[in-house]
Amino acid sequence: MLFTKESDYAIRIVRALRSGEKIRAKDICECEEIPEAFAYKILKKLEKAQIVRVTRGTHGGCMLIKNPEELYLYDIILAIEPDFAITHCMRKSCSRNLPEQPCYVHAELLRVQKLLQDELKSKSLAEILR
Repeated sequence: MLFTKESDYAIRIVRALRSGEKIRAKDICECEEIPEAFAYKILKKLEKAQIVRVTRGTHGGCMLIKNPEELYLYDIILAIEPDFAITHCMRKSCSRNLPEQPCYVHAELLRVQKLLQDELKSKSLAEILR
């Protein structure tokens, strides 16, 4: 399973903001090699999730507003992909997984997804970015 490019860029943006200082979006894009148009879309989602604050104007910029001790990779990914799932059938009820005839592949993928979610929640951003 691969994370989307958007999730990857979101993690990079948060990494660039880890100091807590206000940084211009353009500078983040240069440092983290993210296309500017894509970065603004991602910043909007991170702002909606109350992970960053974006101020516009000549003295504007972006700041991490969530405490890195309380922020996990899972939070960042979920801000970008609210229906995060390792396969399509994990997102909605699967037509092949019926109560009278359960799909064992679905059950196994569900177990794997739970493990992945637990791992993404296991270390705070502060622990990862020492």
